[in-house]
Amino acid sequence: MSWRGHLSLRYSRDGERTISHDRHEGPLRVLQRLYPEGPGICHHVLVHPPGGIVGGDELDIEAKLAAGTHALITTPGATRFYRSNGAHAAQRAVLHVADGARLEWLPLESIAFSGCLAGNRVELDLAPEGEAIGWDVLALGLPAAGEAFTAGAFSQHLELPGRWLERGRIAASDARLLDSPLGLDGQRVMATAWFARGAPLDDARRNRLLDAARDCAAASLLAPRCGITSPHESVVVLRALAARVEPAMTLLQQVRAAWRRHAWGLEPNAPRIWQT
Repeated sequence: MSWRGHLSLRYSRDGERTISHDRHEGPLRVLQRLYPEGPGICHHVLVHPPGGIVGGDELDIEAKLAAGTHALITTPGATRFYRSNGAHAAQRAVLHVADGARLEWLPLESIAFSGCLAGNRVELDLAPEGEAIGWDVLALGLPAAGEAFTAGAFSQHLELPGRWLERGRIAASDARLLDSPLGLDGQRVMATAWFARGAPLDDARRNRLLDAARDCAAASLLAPRCGITSPHESVVVLRALAARVEPAMTLLQQVRAAWRRHAWGLEPNAPRIWQT
């Protein structure tokens, strides 16, 4: 039996407080909103009670942030795409950020189990003065458990329309892509982080964000397999390869903390759920 799930999140401003309203259909929920940083920043934990995504499942998430709001959305654990019997599974997120609003899209890693046929799509819709920090981490198989990704395929799509598009399909049968030094070089974890704005960043601010990410990368064990660039005036992107999830997540959390300080003047305040 396949699942169809839809979660709609709406954030608005009530005085100094960011408040939220959510509606769901099927197996997608958010836990009670939290305010560990004060009333202006709403932390939300997105949960999927079935515990994994299988062939035929379709999960859609839509978030809309009104002017002046700040929302942080994360998950309590990995999103697991399990082996398929032939049907395709999909998770899609469309994230709308109004002028003066800030979004942090920080789900924990996705795991593509051997035999899955699945895709993950994230699309940003930013007003000129809307800003977002986000990341996407994909693990092919379970490297730490010795369970290789030997069958199936997984596609990724990350987009800020007209300015940045990262799209690819990884098939377990594509040994050249997976193992060549010009491909993944035997690494099975891919990480992407971004800072994006609807309108172009001024040069000084963009360079500060680039330098902050490069400083984090230079101090990381992943430095040889990490790069930071600005594919458009409104976007800064970090990409890294790793053998396991933990060093990739550590790097992304450090970069997110640096970007928060440089762009927004905020301390990291990592969600408590990451420590459980």
